[in-house]
Amino acid sequence: MHQTTKDIQKRYDGFLQTNCLWKDNAVFDLHHFEIPYKSSKINSILDEKLRLGKYIERFVSFELAQNTSIEIIAENIQIQKEKITLGELDCILLKEKKPIHLEIIYKLYLYDASVGHTEIDHFIGPNRKDSLLEKLTKLKEKQLPLLYSNECLEYLKTINLSSENVAQQVYFKAQLFVPIANRNIQLSKINKECIVGFYGKLKELAQFSKCKFYIPIKKDWLLVPHENVKWQSFSQFKEATTPILDREFSPLCWLKKENGEIEKFFLVWW
Repeated sequence: MHQTTKDIQKRYDGFLQTNCLWKDNAVFDLHHFEIPYKSSKINSILDEKLRLGKYIERFVSFELAQNTSIEIIAENIQIQKEKITLGELDCILLKEKKPIHLEIIYKLYLYDASVGHTEIDHFIGPNRKDSLLEKLTKLKEKQLPLLYSNECLEYLKTINLSSENVAQQVYFKAQLFVPIANRNIQLSKINKECIVGFYGKLKELAQFSKCKFYIPIKKDWLLVPHENVKWQSFSQFKEATTPILDREFSPLCWLKKENGEIEKFFLVWW
């Protein structure tokens, strides 16, 4: 198998193994899309220049195509008004012959109890520039209502659908990271199975000074950590990450402990 194909397969496997952020309609009354887990060999080459979000949309498209109860009608549908794009519908599909407007999201969030007052409020982006609350609000107030715009109604006519017959669901997968100093976080609405690692500052990693480290490229943030990479010592890791932190960017990293256990974590600059 060609190396690029192997890399894509590992990323796809990691995507499939990422848990969904909630079940049913536990969050913001948004109905979560259910699809049974099914591992399969991916047989398409993806453009490595795609940003991570679009890359993952290709994975979802492939996953949906493997399910005989699902038929994809259209993807990445630009809704325009007088040549101005109002927004985009990620996917319209038939599941057991019932039409669904599906929005696709894959995110990595860190739990910071100092932000906001609720479980939802506490999850923020690795660089503190976005948050789960912002994403859910955008879904609820902008992305999903687009289906009911006059311009979208005209589009739906072209595929013989009307908005009142189209259910709206979200397919929201996420990797969550908890503070290195307090990993015992209790969650009520969010799926705790999404917690895959921890986060901390460089000085907090001193306790792992005898361990090995690895900094994957961004598309490999999808991967389940494994042994077969070029590991660095703690001093090499510090040297490699200092300029990254100076740019106020928080990289995702792997940690291999002395007992061979491998963990994911975010090294944060803030």
